[in-house]
Amino acid sequence: MTLPANDAFTLGLTGTHDSTRPSYSLSFRSTSPKIPFVSSSKSSPTQSHKSQRPIRRTSANLSSQHSERATSPPNGHSTRSPSLAIDKPHSKSSKPSPPSKAKLQPIDWEIPRKTLHSSIGFLTLYLYTSHGSPRLVVIVLSMALAIIVPADLLRLNHSGFERIYERCLGFLMRESEKKSTNGVIWYIVGVIFCLAFYPLDVAVVSILILSWADTAASTFGRMFGRFTPPLPARVPLLGLPLAPRKSLAGFIAGSLAGAAIAAGFWGWIEPLGNVTPVWRWDTGALTQAAADVATTSNWTAGWTGIGLISVFSGIVSGVAEALDLGNLDDNLTLPIISGGCIWGFMSLLTFFSS
Repeated sequence: MTLPANDAFTLGLTGTHDSTRPSYSLSFRSTSPKIPFVSSSKSSPTQSHKSQRPIRRTSANLSSQHSERATSPPNGHSTRSPSLAIDKPHSKSSKPSPPSKAKLQPIDWEIPRKTLHSSIGFLTLYLYTSHGSPRLVVIVLSMALAIIVPADLLRLNHSGFERIYERCLGFLMRESEKKSTNGVIWYIVGVIFCLAFYPLDVAVVSILILSWADTAASTFGRMFGRFTPPLPARVPLLGLPLAPRKSLAGFIAGSLAGAAIAAGFWGWIEPLGNVTPVWRWDTGALTQAAADVATTSNWTAGWTGIGLISVFSGIVSGVAEALDLGNLDDNLTLPIISGGCIWGFMSLLTFFSS
């Protein structure tokens, strides 16, 4: 005899009855709400088999076990919550993002800048050999400054004009110059200063050093500077500060270029001019007043004089190009320092040769 499966209470009684009647026992299973009564004395194999068959699971149990199987790993240890397990198929189906396109590298305009930088030297030589007027050159350059300086001030203070300016002339500027004064301004100011205050031959050599020695130092420093040690923090004996970014390769290139410029100009180019120079091949280093009346040569003339001037000009060019003078642009300081030192050295040669 079996009670109905939907009884909502539990019977815990067992009893012994008459031997002629079968005894019954009450069995309770906590895993199922159904409570069967099984005969303990005369249960047939069929009834015993039926009493041990799997308990029927409700829809709630099936859904909970299904979710447990979905969230449990193969080893039977569950480490993730059901919410995380739901996201797992999405991560498997996600495709790897395609590689990003290579960013376009900015165009390096250093070669056009240096080409324009060096062309000023050839123009200077042409004006010197064609007997051009230094005063006229100063006037023309001053007129150019009268246009460039206001345009540069407008560029630094108005973003709209800045975009137009850099679209047209930005390739001639370094990145550091786009937020400060244009280096062309200092270039022109340095040239004007040399032409206005130095003897013409010294001024021409100063401009050539600015045009060619600076280009050589910059170019070879970029190419071979990483293979050579940096320059010391200060000039030996003089204590002048040197820029930390300068290399020995750039210094050597600037010095050799400066020496070659001095030797080439006073050895071959100077006689083509029509002004009285500070140094002559045949008479040596003389003052401009004494140069016209000098008829005898001295120890500063010829190869001795040109050798001394070339070595000194080379050292001055390399040091002046590598100096760190704060916010002063080297386009301004290089011609002024190199020209002033060369003129002073020639004056000393004249003093000791007289």
